[in-house]
Amino acid sequence: MKVVAFNGSARKKGNTSILVSTVFGELEKEGIETEEFTLAGSRIQGCTACYRCFSTKDKRCAVTNDIANECIDKMLEADGIILASPTYFADMTAEMKALIDRCGMVSRANDDMFRRKVGAAIVAVRRGGAINVFDSMNHFFLIGQMIVPGSVYWNIGIGRDIGEVENDEEGMRTMRVLGENMAWLLKCVSGGD
Repeated sequence: MKVVAFNGSARKKGNTSILVSTVFGELEKEGIETEEFTLAGSRIQGCTACYRCFSTKDKRCAVTNDIANECIDKMLEADGIILASPTYFADMTAEMKALIDRCGMVSRANDDMFRRKVGAAIVAVRRGGAINVFDSMNHFFLIGQMIVPGSVYWNIGIGRDIGEVENDEEGMRTMRVLGENMAWLLKCVSGGD
């Protein structure tokens, strides 16, 4: 089994990555392979609404000059998908929104091709706006017929400066429990217990 996390932060090794790594630690304890794909420094544009994915039905986006199709391939190969973003002006990063729009449209055009995969959203925040980010990223999973595990609180870690999120005891515990629950759910979905 494999889980791929898409990190929408501009900081490659910032608080969002720390939160992802915490979840990964629990998944790896259960023998689940993990991969973090960082959107920082990569080019991805929003959906052009060309609707060619609905006519070709080839699990590809017609726009090929950025990383969207690479991300789609990683999502198809994975059993679980994590979307992780810091909070920018009470929302996800522009790169994360572009990823959701592009991958979500291709999935819908191809009979909800991520259906029944396990998905989780992770949010890093300095102060406010995190619930909106968490909610928006979960829409990607829910409209795609994916299965979303819970934790002991919303999947949010509080911190501004790099590493500060590690001081958020409740946030870190939430990530560990999310990893445990995600591992359990992945095993259930795959037929194991």
